[in-house]
Amino acid sequence: MTTAATPAVFDGHNDVLFQLYRAGGVAAAPQFATGREGAIDVPRAAEGGFGGGMFAVFVPSPMDRAARKAAMSQPSYDLPAPDPIDWEDAFPVAMAQAAILFELERQGALTIAHTAADIRTALAAGRMVAVLHMEGAEAIDPDFHVLDVLYAAGLRSLGPVWSRSTIFGEGVPFRYPSSPDTGPGLTDHGLRLVRRCNALGVLIDLSHLNEAGFWDVSRHSTKPLVATHSCSHAISPHSRNLTDKQLAAIRESDGMVGLNFGVAFLREDGQAEADVPLTLMLRHLDHLIEHLGEDRVGLGSDYDGTTVPQELASCAALPRLRKAMIEHGYGEALVTKLCHGNWLRVLELTWGS
Repeated sequence: MTTAATPAVFDGHNDVLFQLYRAGGVAAAPQFATGREGAIDVPRAAEGGFGGGMFAVFVPSPMDRAARKAAMSQPSYDLPAPDPIDWEDAFPVAMAQAAILFELERQGALTIAHTAADIRTALAAGRMVAVLHMEGAEAIDPDFHVLDVLYAAGLRSLGPVWSRSTIFGEGVPFRYPSSPDTGPGLTDHGLRLVRRCNALGVLIDLSHLNEAGFWDVSRHSTKPLVATHSCSHAISPHSRNLTDKQLAAIRESDGMVGLNFGVAFLREDGQAEADVPLTLMLRHLDHLIEHLGEDRVGLGSDYDGTTVPQELASCAALPRLRKAMIEHGYGEALVTKLCHGNWLRVLELTWGS
């Protein structure tokens, strides 16, 4: 039965680790249990029924965030992609953020999942669960030694790029209006990365890949196609969003899409303004369900990483989204699938357990 805090939400993407890294690294980890500035922590999760999700390791580029937000509040924009980051610079940042996640587990704030069964167990027990994810593979060396070590430590999901190029491929810039077809596809290293992730059972996240890279993964991957935090290009023609043709390929592969709460990707005008009604999110969900089916859509909030609708400012507000889904006509079985069931299904297909 759906209540204010159930079914639990397993979320496709958040940037908590990056925010804790900015706040002091491992020393800031206790804030997660007691309460912190931001969208996700233990008290807010308990209030909103946030069961966990993909916790991203993200290596930032130097940028003026206020200037970027101001640009993305214009009728159109084309922000240049940040410069690539060398492996030697990315590696220590990535390790520092992964260490924060391990510290959160050591302190008892959450459990790190290595299998889908781990997620099921944690959700059933009401314990927050985290999957170690990497958003942008700058910290992965071309010989994949880092990938192998991180896999042993729990890495189970990886995006080859953020919105800048790596040795593996190119991400889409922040551009509106724009097709996601913004540059060349995967490099030879990128194709090797796809094969290695397939062999290990690491999910390949398509959310920031440009369209050519998307189709390269589609052709070469043996696993379901998954975009952990993306929206519909038919509703919001942003470079970051997925076209109906891409959605058809995801459906054919039995993959899924986690709906991004980022307002610039939800809004028809592409602007980074938080006055977004839940009805617009439901329009995106309707479109995704129409093109993917009820078993291939979930949530991918991007909490702590972007501007989200003011009605869903933190995970404590998730009951509003559940209520909106029910009032929109989604049955309890579908709400459960959207909140966590579909993530469990696709992770079992990808990881094998």
